[in-house]
Amino acid sequence: MKRKYKYSDGKEIKEREYSYIPVRFIIAIIISILEVLAVIGIVVACCYYIPLFYLAALITHVFCVVKIIASDDNPDYKVPWVVFVLILPIVGFMLYFMFYSRKLKGRFVQRLKEFKRYEYQKDDSAYQNLVKENSVVGSHAKMLGAISSSQVFDHTKTTYFESGKSMKTSLLNDLSLAKKFIFMEYFIIDEGVFWSDILDLLTQKVKEGVTVRVVYDDIGCMATLSGSYYKTLRKMGIEAVCFSRLKGSADGEFNNRNHRKITVIDGKIGYTGGINIADEYIGEKIRFGEWKDTAIRLEGNAVWELTKLFLIDYGMNVKTLPQDNFDYYPNTQTDSNGYVIPFGDGPKPIYERSVGKSVIQNLFNSATKYVYVTTPYLIIDNDLCQTIENTAMRGVDVRIILPRIPDKKIVFEMSKSYYDRLIKAGVRIYEFESGFIHAKTYLSDDNYAMIGTINLDYRSLVHHFENGVLLYKCDAVEHIKQDVTKTLERSIEVTKQTNKIGVFRRLLRSIIKIFAPML
Repeated sequence: MKRKYKYSDGKEIKEREYSYIPVRFIIAIIISILEVLAVIGIVVACCYYIPLFYLAALITHVFCVVKIIASDDNPDYKVPWVVFVLILPIVGFMLYFMFYSRKLKGRFVQRLKEFKRYEYQKDDSAYQNLVKENSVVGSHAKMLGAISSSQVFDHTKTTYFESGKSMKTSLLNDLSLAKKFIFMEYFIIDEGVFWSDILDLLTQKVKEGVTVRVVYDDIGCMATLSGSYYKTLRKMGIEAVCFSRLKGSADGEFNNRNHRKITVIDGKIGYTGGINIADEYIGEKIRFGEWKDTAIRLEGNAVWELTKLFLIDYGMNVKTLPQDNFDYYPNTQTDSNGYVIPFGDGPKPIYERSVGKSVIQNLFNSATKYVYVTTPYLIIDNDLCQTIENTAMRGVDVRIILPRIPDKKIVFEMSKSYYDRLIKAGVRIYEFESGFIHAKTYLSDDNYAMIGTINLDYRSLVHHFENGVLLYKCDAVEHIKQDVTKTLERSIEVTKQTNKIGVFRRLLRSIIKIFAPML
C-alpha cells in the first residue's frame, strides 16, 4: 500500500510503501477480541442455564465494586470503573478482571531479579553539595531518588535543542564518533529521511566492531514498521528487539507501552526528550502544521541513568541477558554548571509511585514566580489539577502551551475540557498557533526545568514507561526559557470568551472526561 506525504519543500509529493497495520498486529487484535467475546459468552451462557452460577456472578459483581472502591488507586481512575461495572452487570466485572490491573506482566517481573548487574555504583557527593546549596531542592532530589532509584549528578554538560532538526545534526555527529556501543530506544521509529540517515551510520558502526542495540515499542511502531522489522535489523548486525511484542492476549497488553526516547553513546553521551525517529520531528514531513518538539543532550556521568534504563528495557525483551566486555558506566566528568537528575517512570512493581507526577507537583509547589509548561495533551487527575490551580492562586504565573492543531481530535476535546476550570483559577492557557506542539517541557523560576517524554495525560503519568531529566541551575535552563518565551509569542491565549461552546459539545466533553482515565 502506498501513501503520499507532503514534505518540507512544499512542492514535492513523495510516495513510499506504507503498511497501515501489519498482518501480525491485525491477527493479535482479532485474537484479543475473540478472547474477550469467548469469556463473556461462556459466563453469560452459564448464568442463563445454571441458576447457582448466576447467583455466584451477582456476588462477584458486588465484590468487584467493593474491591474497586476499597483499593488504593487514584479516585479518578476508580470512578469510571465503578460506573462501567455498574452499568454493565456481569460483563463489566469480567472486563474489570481482564483489564483493570496496571502492573507489569509476570514474565517481566521475573526478569527484574537479574538486573542488579546493570546497576551503577551510587555516589551521594553531588547530593550533599546540592543540600548545602539549596536544602529545598535537596529534599526534592531525595524524594526523587527514593521513588525512582536515581541520583543527583554534577559535572554533566547539558545542551538543549529547540527543534528536531538541530538535534539531528548533533546526534548524527555523535553517532559517527562512537567507539564501543550505541543504545537507542524509541516509542516510534518510522522509515524515512531521519531513520535512513541514522541507519546508515549504525550499519557502518557495526562493521567497525561497535555494539549497536535498538529497542522500539511494538504498538508505537504498529503503523510505521513491518511486523518483523527487528529481524531485518538483526540481519544488519544490529541487536534489535521490539518492546512487549503484541501476541494477542486479553490481559491489558495494550497498556504499559514504552514511551521512552533514549540514545546512549559509549556511556558518555546521552539524548532524550520528546523527539521520536520520524520525519515530522525534523520538519521533513508536514503533519498537523509545524511540528514543535525539543530534546536535551547530556555529556557526563548523568548518562549512567539513561544507560541503566535502556539495559533494563532491553533485558526484559531478550531471552538471554548480554555479557559485554566493555564498561557501561565510564567516569566522564565535564566542566559544567548545575545539577542533573535523570529518572525513569513506569508501572508497578518497578515504580511503586508515579515518579513523573511527583516531579511535576514538586515543581509547581515550590514555584514562587512562574511555571511554564509545554505539553501536547492535558488529561490530568483531580489531585494534579488542584496542584496547578493552587499554584496559580498563590500568585504564581502559570502558563500551559498546547497545540492549536490536534493530532487526535477526541484527545483534544479531553484536553479542552480542563480549560474552564484552570482559567477560572488564574492559569493562562495558550495554543501554539502554527501547528502541533509535542514538546514536554516544564520550567520554573529561572533555575528549575524538567524535560523528557512525560505528557500531562494519564497514559504518561500512569501507564507508560517514561523518562525525564530534572535540571537545577544548568546552562540548558536559560536556553529552555528563551525557547519557551519565543513559543509563547507564537501562541494564542485562550480566554473565557474564546472558550465558549454549545450545550452538545459541553456534554460530549463531560462524558469523555469521565472515562478518560480508562483510555
